[in-house]
Amino acid sequence: METLLNSLREAAQLVVACDPELLQILWASLRVSGMALFVVTLVGLPLGAAIALSRFPGRRLVIALLNTGMGLPPVLVGLVVCMFLWRSGPLGFLELLYTPAAMVIAQIIIAFPIVTALSVAAIQRVDPNLLLQTQALGASRWQTFKIAVRECRIGLLAGIMAAFGGIISEVGAVMMVGGNIKGQTRVLTTGIVLETRMGNFEVALALGLVLLMLSFSVNLALTVMQQGRGTR
Repeated sequence: METLLNSLREAAQLVVACDPELLQILWASLRVSGMALFVVTLVGLPLGAAIALSRFPGRRLVIALLNTGMGLPPVLVGLVVCMFLWRSGPLGFLELLYTPAAMVIAQIIIAFPIVTALSVAAIQRVDPNLLLQTQALGASRWQTFKIAVRECRIGLLAGIMAAFGGIISEVGAVMMVGGNIKGQTRVLTTGIVLETRMGNFEVALALGLVLLMLSFSVNLALTVMQQGRGTR
């Protein structure tokens, strides 16, 4: 118990002092997960809306695949991405393995089904009579899309929050494709694993505290957007 308390105290001191190495790892996490979340949101939300508002053969199968993808094992994603980016793999010539770009790719694959599937579910809950009335009044597909998104924005933001939580706390895939290289691909989760293995519990706890504060801050901002707009 004394070891835990001492580690917590030293961890808090490192966080308060804004240790340069902590800040570097924090920035790497923000850069990787932020880019992945931006790409997934940019692609996943419109695709989810298109699937929800369209009728085509195999639609239920596509939705079932997306829902299954929400439980995709991150280590499996890391393995597949690693095999593709390996020197002898199909994309080995790009030389992306053990770079932040490879980590972004892995996190995009993990987060994409979450954002898309939850977008489909949210937009499907919009009153179909509202959309039919909108189309009857001469609204274009783009205008119908905007109305659907506005009506279910709370659910869409929930999907984005779920995706962010899934990738910012992920360790298996990013370690496999990133390599946990100091100053380049070391993020908060992989840093925690490394420092724990080395017995540096105070540093590992400091990284954990920063990870919790980062996750809370981002989700708080999204929750304010979600609940603030939802109460109008």
